[in-house]
Amino acid sequence: MDVQALSPEIIQDTVFAPTPSDSVPTDLIDSTFKSTCIDLISSALSSSVLAFSDEWFAPASNLTTPSPPIRRPGVFVPTGAWYDGWETRRHNPAPYDWVIIKLGVASGRVKGVEIDTAFFDGNHAEGVEVHGCFEVGDGADEKVMEKGYKGWREVLGYRGCGPSQRQAWKVEGDEREVTHVRLCMFPDGGIARFRLYGVVVPVFPAETDHEVELSAATMGGMVVAASEEHFGSRASNLLLPGRGVDMGGGWETRRSREKGHKDWVIARLGTKGRVERVVVDTAFYRGNYPKAMRVDGIDAGDETPKVDDERWAEVVRQHELGPDKEHEFVASCLPNGDRAPYTHLKLTIMPDGGVKRFRAFGTTGTAASQSLP
Repeated sequence: MDVQALSPEIIQDTVFAPTPSDSVPTDLIDSTFKSTCIDLISSALSSSVLAFSDEWFAPASNLTTPSPPIRRPGVFVPTGAWYDGWETRRHNPAPYDWVIIKLGVASGRVKGVEIDTAFFDGNHAEGVEVHGCFEVGDGADEKVMEKGYKGWREVLGYRGCGPSQRQAWKVEGDEREVTHVRLCMFPDGGIARFRLYGVVVPVFPAETDHEVELSAATMGGMVVAASEEHFGSRASNLLLPGRGVDMGGGWETRRSREKGHKDWVIARLGTKGRVERVVVDTAFYRGNYPKAMRVDGIDAGDETPKVDDERWAEVVRQHELGPDKEHEFVASCLPNGDRAPYTHLKLTIMPDGGVKRFRAFGTTGTAASQSLP
C-alpha cells in the first residue's frame, strides 16, 4: 500500500486554508444582508423547486423554508433519520448533486449567498457553487430544466462548507438579473437552508395610473426599520404575499406597560408612488391584536428616514382595529387637496400587538384620482 508523505507546506495549506475575502462571519450575516436585501428564493414569496438530481433522505423543498432549521433527534422515516433540509444519497457518481429553483419575484440582483448546514454533521455538503440565469416568457421553466441548457452563469464560485453551521458570502460587482438559480452540492450530502440575498427588480405596468401594490416584497418593498421584533416574528413578514396559515409569519411586539406606548415599522416602497388605499390585516391575531393604528408617509429619496422625522405626513388617520380581520382604509386628503408621492410609509400601532400584513396600493404616475369618499 502506498502511503503519501505530507510536506509541511501541504499541511500548512490544509489546516490554515485562507478564508475567502467575501466570507461573512456567522454573527454578522443578518446585519450584513437583512436590512438591505430579501431572500429572493424564500418559499414565503412563492418560489418553487423545479428540478433536482436526488432527494433520497430529505426533500429539496426544505431549502427555502423561511424559518430556521430544527432538530428531531430519535425520529426516523422510511429512508433513515429525519432531517430538516435537503439530503441526497451517498456515493454520488457525478461531480455534484444539484437543485434548480425559480425565484419568488419577477427577477432580482444577487448580493449574497448563505448555506446553513445546521444539524448535518458527518453528512454535510463539502462545498457548493451557485449558478444563475435569466429566462422569461412561455416555456422558461422547461428551458432551464433541460440537461444541455447553456444559459447558466456563475453567481458564486466553489466555496467549502463546514458541518452544522451558517456560512455566507458576499456577491459583489454583478448587477445582472436572475430569474432562476442552480445550487450545486459537492459531492453529495445535506444542506439545511439556502438563502439567496438580493434586491428585487420589479416589473411595473406601463400605464402609470394603474393601481399596484407599492409595498409588496415581490415588487421591491422592504422593511428598513422597526421598533422591535421581540418574539422573533420579523417585521419584514408584513410585506409578504397571502395571509399566512396561522399566527406565525406576522409581526408581533411585546406587551407594553407604560402609558402612551406605540410600536412602529418603516417600509420602503418598491417605487415612489401615491397611496390610494391601505390594508392592515390582523389575521389569526385574536387576543393580541393592536387597539389602533395610523399610517404616515414621507419622500426620503434613497435615505432611510428616522421615526421622528418632521417630514412625516398623515396618510391614514388613527383608526381602531379588530381581531382576525382585513381592515381597508382610503388615504385621507392632504391639506392642499392632493396626495404627494412617497418613498416610505410608517405603520404605527397602539399600544402593541400583532399584525399579519401591511399593504399599500397606489399609482406610480404623476397624477392621482381626486375623488375620495
